[in-house]
Amino acid sequence: MFEFIIVWDWLSLAARWFHIITAIAWIGSSFYFVALDLGLRKNKNLPEGAYGEEWQVHGGGFYHIQKYLVAPAQMPEHLTWFKWESYATWLSGFALLALVYYGSAELYLVDAHVLEISSMTGIAISLASIGLGWIFYDNLCKSPLGKNSTNLMILLFFILIAMGWGYTQIFTGRAAMLHLGIITATIMSANVIFIIIPNQKIVVADLIAGNKPDPKYGVIAKQRSTHNNYLTLPVIFLMMSNHYPLVFATQYNWVIASLVFLIGVLIRHYFNSKHARTGNPVWTWFASAAIFMMIIWLSTFAPPSIDEDEEAALSTSEHRLTTLASFEDVRDTIQGKCSMCHAAEPLWEGIIAPPKGVMLETDRQIARHAKEIYLQAGRSHAMPPANITEVEEEERKLLVSWYEEGIKG
Repeated sequence: MFEFIIVWDWLSLAARWFHIITAIAWIGSSFYFVALDLGLRKNKNLPEGAYGEEWQVHGGGFYHIQKYLVAPAQMPEHLTWFKWESYATWLSGFALLALVYYGSAELYLVDAHVLEISSMTGIAISLASIGLGWIFYDNLCKSPLGKNSTNLMILLFFILIAMGWGYTQIFTGRAAMLHLGIITATIMSANVIFIIIPNQKIVVADLIAGNKPDPKYGVIAKQRSTHNNYLTLPVIFLMMSNHYPLVFATQYNWVIASLVFLIGVLIRHYFNSKHARTGNPVWTWFASAAIFMMIIWLSTFAPPSIDEDEEAALSTSEHRLTTLASFEDVRDTIQGKCSMCHAAEPLWEGIIAPPKGVMLETDRQIARHAKEIYLQAGRSHAMPPANITEVEEEERKLLVSWYEEGIKG
């Protein structure tokens, strides 16, 4: 049982590592092609059908790149597809969601003080919202509203924010922010899987058959690619947010998310303008800084305090952990060595919010985070950092034996 917990934690790390690697590959190639596309230059010597060209230097060599808006007259012998980065990023991200948020749904996904639902119900809502979010977005793009890209982006912005608020009424703060990121990332990856790549394959098939490709497929793919370009930076922030309680542990977390989307659009506008050589809108950085200061201010508003009924809130496993003979010593150890930081109002100088949003002041809080205590302060010496509160080896052994006894029961 305990070996399984260790392996599960390592699987989470492996999934996170792989997810970061694939995300770097996807975002890197995406940013590169956006910059390339915007920097293309036209000249009279371009081949027939070519829209523009770009000369680049990297790694000691020169590259001459030409773009065709529809396709060249003949199918090239070698053609590189950029798609697996997107697929692998989404699959690894979903694996991480399942390992962390579905595997420990009672801790990270659902909160009875937000909405009293079971872990399985929370998982079902999560899965349904991810799938329905893509279906709604896709049909919106294909509707008459999708013909005006600017108006469509504005409408999508307000829809995403409404979804962010809706998630805060169902899930924990960290899960709400993460799910808004997942919905956005799913839209981006599904754009590649269901729209961009299939449209490119239609063009390639027409070339092979000797037919002239329809330019509409390129136009549709370009719109979805533009959406992906502007959504990338907010997604990165939302995926990081679960590590920072000042982002998710506030009643205005959904407002913070909306402001982050604005910052992402502003920053991408700056770089897109620079790459397209249409200007140097430095004002976007000042606007982003002002919005970020607003985010900092909003993060200081903590959620309303909850008057818990400790016994009523305890689950069966939590109750068992708090009734063991060793729990009194465990409580004394944690409150003496951990709760000065892991508290609603931390006493440790420089700590203004409980790390990771974890509070260890009450019996229920200690029992609820028992597995994390076991892994972070029992089986490893990760907590406290640099053993600043001087947790003794015997105290760490106590935490290990307490948790393992409680789980066996």
